[in-house]
Amino acid sequence: MSTPKSRKAELRHGLGRMRSRLTEDDVSVAGGAFARQALALPELASARTVGAYVSVGREPATGPLLDALRARGVRVLLPVLRDDDDLDWAPYEGPERLVAAGRAGRMVLREPAGEPLGLRAVLEADALLLPGLAVDGRGLRLGRGGGSYDRVLERLAEAGADPALIVLVYEDEVLDDVPAEAHDRPVQAAVTPSGVRRFGA
Repeated sequence: MSTPKSRKAELRHGLGRMRSRLTEDDVSVAGGAFARQALALPELASARTVGAYVSVGREPATGPLLDALRARGVRVLLPVLRDDDDLDWAPYEGPERLVAAGRAGRMVLREPAGEPLGLRAVLEADALLLPGLAVDGRGLRLGRGGGSYDRVLERLAEAGADPALIVLVYEDEVLDDVPAEAHDRPVQAAVTPSGVRRFGA
Protein backbone atom coordinates (compact mmCIF):
# COMPACT_ATOMS: atom_id res chain seq x y z
CA MET A 1 0.00 0.00 0.00
CA SER A 2 1.35 3.42 -0.92
CA THR A 3 1.92 6.00 1.78
CA PRO A 4 1.88 9.82 1.57
CA LYS A 5 5.67 9.73 1.74
CA SER A 6 5.98 7.30 -1.20
CA ARG A 7 3.39 9.22 -3.22
CA LYS A 8 5.34 12.42 -2.59
CA ALA A 9 8.53 10.77 -3.87
CA GLU A 10 6.76 9.60 -7.02
CA LEU A 11 5.25 13.04 -7.61
CA ARG A 12 8.62 14.75 -7.06
CA HIS A 13 10.15 12.51 -9.69
CA GLY A 14 7.49 13.38 -12.27
CA LEU A 15 7.57 17.09 -11.54
CA GLY A 16 11.35 17.12 -11.64
CA ARG A 17 11.24 15.58 -15.13
CA MET A 18 8.80 18.28 -16.24
CA ARG A 19 11.08 21.03 -14.96
CA SER A 20 14.10 19.47 -16.65
CA ARG A 21 12.45 20.17 -20.02
CA LEU A 22 12.51 23.93 -19.38
CA THR A 23 15.23 25.87 -21.19
CA GLU A 24 17.36 28.56 -19.59
CA ASP A 25 15.38 31.12 -21.59
CA ASP A 26 12.11 29.70 -20.23
CA VAL A 27 13.40 30.09 -16.67
CA SER A 28 14.77 33.58 -17.30
CA VAL A 29 11.57 34.92 -18.89
CA ALA A 30 9.43 33.37 -16.16
CA GLY A 31 11.70 34.92 -13.51
CA GLY A 32 10.68 38.40 -14.55
CA ALA A 33 7.01 37.42 -14.50
CA PHE A 34 7.36 35.84 -11.05
CA ALA A 35 8.89 39.06 -9.74
CA ARG A 36 6.12 41.26 -11.18
CA GLN A 37 3.37 39.08 -9.70
CA ALA A 38 5.04 38.72 -6.30
CA LEU A 39 5.86 42.42 -5.94
CA ALA A 40 2.16 43.25 -6.31
CA LEU A 41 1.28 41.16 -3.26
CA PRO A 42 0.14 43.30 -0.30
CA GLU A 43 2.07 40.96 1.99
CA LEU A 44 5.33 41.95 0.28
CA ALA A 45 4.38 45.60 -0.25
CA SER A 46 4.12 46.10 3.51
CA ALA A 47 6.98 43.80 4.54
CA ARG A 48 10.07 45.17 6.22
CA THR A 49 11.83 41.78 6.39
CA VAL A 50 11.31 38.92 3.92
CA GLY A 51 12.74 35.42 4.17
CA ALA A 52 13.49 34.16 0.67
CA TYR A 53 15.82 31.76 -1.16
CA VAL A 54 18.20 31.66 -4.10
CA SER A 55 16.79 29.49 -6.87
CA VAL A 56 18.85 26.67 -8.34
CA GLY A 57 18.58 24.78 -11.61
CA ARG A 58 15.12 25.02 -13.18
CA GLU A 59 13.38 26.36 -10.09
CA PRO A 60 11.35 29.56 -10.53
CA ALA A 61 14.08 32.19 -10.81
CA THR A 62 14.17 34.37 -7.71
CA GLY A 63 17.03 36.70 -8.68
CA PRO A 64 14.87 39.52 -10.11
CA LEU A 65 12.56 39.38 -7.09
CA LEU A 66 15.41 39.44 -4.57
CA ASP A 67 16.96 42.48 -6.26
CA ALA A 68 13.63 44.31 -6.50
CA LEU A 69 12.87 43.73 -2.82
CA ARG A 70 16.33 44.94 -1.83
CA ALA A 71 15.90 48.03 -4.05
CA ARG A 72 12.68 48.78 -2.14
CA GLY A 73 14.65 48.85 1.08
CA VAL A 74 13.34 45.50 2.29
CA ARG A 75 15.67 43.45 4.46
CA VAL A 76 15.95 40.08 2.69
CA LEU A 77 17.15 37.03 4.62
CA LEU A 78 18.47 34.02 2.73
CA PRO A 79 19.01 30.49 4.04
CA VAL A 80 22.39 29.01 4.83
CA LEU A 81 22.18 25.22 4.89
CA ARG A 82 23.81 23.67 7.94
CA ASP A 83 25.38 20.22 8.10
CA ASP A 84 22.31 18.91 9.95
CA ASP A 85 20.03 20.20 7.11
CA ASP A 86 18.56 22.94 9.30
CA LEU A 87 18.59 26.50 7.98
CA ASP A 88 20.55 29.41 9.36
CA TRP A 89 19.94 32.85 7.81
CA ALA A 90 22.05 35.70 6.49
CA PRO A 91 21.19 39.02 4.81
CA TYR A 92 21.12 39.36 1.03
CA GLU A 93 23.64 41.99 -0.04
CA GLY A 94 23.38 41.57 -3.81
CA PRO A 95 24.22 38.81 -6.31
CA GLU A 96 27.93 39.59 -6.14
CA ARG A 97 27.86 38.64 -2.45
CA LEU A 98 26.54 35.11 -3.07
CA VAL A 99 29.00 32.22 -2.87
CA ALA A 100 28.75 28.64 -4.05
CA ALA A 101 28.24 26.29 -1.12
CA GLY A 102 28.87 22.77 -2.34
CA ARG A 103 28.69 19.88 0.06
CA ALA A 104 29.41 16.23 -0.64
CA GLY A 105 26.35 14.46 -2.00
CA ARG A 106 24.25 17.63 -2.13
CA MET A 107 23.27 20.11 -4.81
CA VAL A 108 25.45 23.20 -5.08
CA LEU A 109 23.62 26.13 -3.53
CA ARG A 110 24.40 29.83 -3.57
CA GLU A 111 24.39 31.40 -0.15
CA PRO A 112 25.19 34.83 1.31
CA ALA A 113 28.85 35.43 2.05
CA GLY A 114 28.04 37.36 5.23
CA GLU A 115 28.04 36.04 8.77
CA PRO A 116 24.93 33.91 9.55
CA LEU A 117 22.51 35.44 12.03
CA GLY A 118 21.25 32.24 13.64
CA LEU A 119 18.34 29.84 13.25
CA ARG A 120 15.88 32.24 14.87
CA ALA A 121 16.59 35.21 12.58
CA VAL A 122 13.71 34.05 10.38
CA LEU A 123 11.30 34.83 13.23
CA GLU A 124 11.67 38.51 12.25
CA ALA A 125 10.26 37.91 8.75
CA ASP A 126 6.93 39.48 7.80
CA ALA A 127 6.71 37.14 4.81
CA LEU A 128 8.48 33.92 3.86
CA LEU A 129 8.99 32.82 0.27
CA LEU A 130 9.21 29.04 0.07
CA PRO A 131 10.57 26.81 -2.68
CA GLY A 132 8.22 24.10 -3.87
CA LEU A 133 7.61 21.64 -6.65
CA ALA A 134 3.82 21.92 -6.43
CA VAL A 135 0.93 23.25 -4.38
CA ASP A 136 -2.67 22.07 -4.18
CA GLY A 137 -6.07 23.68 -3.64
CA ARG A 138 -5.64 23.50 0.13
CA GLY A 139 -2.37 25.41 -0.05
CA LEU A 140 -0.32 22.32 0.79
CA ARG A 141 3.17 22.59 -0.68
CA LEU A 142 5.30 19.77 -2.02
CA GLY A 143 8.92 20.54 -1.15
CA ARG A 144 12.11 18.85 -2.26
CA GLY A 145 11.94 16.33 0.57
CA GLY A 146 14.93 17.36 2.68
CA GLY A 147 12.82 18.58 5.59
CA SER A 148 14.74 21.85 6.05
CA TYR A 149 11.71 24.07 5.60
CA ASP A 150 9.55 21.79 7.75
CA ARG A 151 11.93 22.66 10.60
CA VAL A 152 11.68 26.35 9.80
CA LEU A 153 7.88 26.27 9.79
CA GLU A 154 7.84 24.33 13.06
CA ARG A 155 10.20 26.91 14.61
CA LEU A 156 7.91 29.73 13.49
CA ALA A 157 4.84 28.00 14.92
CA GLU A 158 6.54 27.28 18.25
CA ALA A 159 7.56 30.93 18.57
CA GLY A 160 4.10 32.21 17.68
CA ALA A 161 5.49 33.95 14.59
CA ASP A 162 3.01 34.25 11.74
CA PRO A 163 4.64 35.49 8.52
CA ALA A 164 2.74 35.24 5.26
CA LEU A 165 3.79 31.95 3.62
CA ILE A 166 4.14 32.18 -0.16
CA VAL A 167 5.32 29.55 -2.64
CA LEU A 168 6.58 30.13 -6.19
CA VAL A 169 5.53 27.49 -8.73
CA TYR A 170 4.96 27.22 -12.46
CA GLU A 171 1.40 27.17 -13.83
CA ASP A 172 1.20 23.40 -14.29
CA GLU A 173 2.43 22.79 -10.73
CA VAL A 174 -0.81 24.02 -9.15
CA LEU A 175 -2.45 20.62 -8.64
CA ASP A 176 -5.78 19.33 -7.39
CA ASP A 177 -4.14 17.35 -4.63
CA VAL A 178 -0.72 16.94 -3.05
CA PRO A 179 -0.07 14.00 -0.68
CA ALA A 180 -0.05 15.33 2.88
CA GLU A 181 1.57 14.24 6.14
CA ALA A 182 0.72 15.41 9.65
CA HIS A 183 3.57 17.95 9.78
CA ASP A 184 2.67 19.69 6.50
CA ARG A 185 1.52 23.29 6.86
CA PRO A 186 -0.42 25.21 4.19
CA VAL A 187 0.77 28.38 2.52
CA GLN A 188 -1.49 31.41 2.10
CA ALA A 189 -0.63 32.08 -1.54
CA ALA A 190 1.06 30.64 -4.61
CA VAL A 191 2.69 32.92 -7.17
CA THR A 192 2.83 31.76 -10.79
CA PRO A 193 4.07 33.72 -13.82
CA SER A 194 0.48 34.63 -14.72
CA GLY A 195 -1.01 35.45 -11.33
CA VAL A 196 -1.57 34.67 -7.67
CA ARG A 197 -3.64 31.86 -6.20
CA ARG A 198 -4.85 32.32 -2.61
CA PHE A 199 -5.82 29.63 -0.14
CA GLY A 200 -7.82 29.54 3.06
CA ALA A 201 -9.77 32.37 4.64
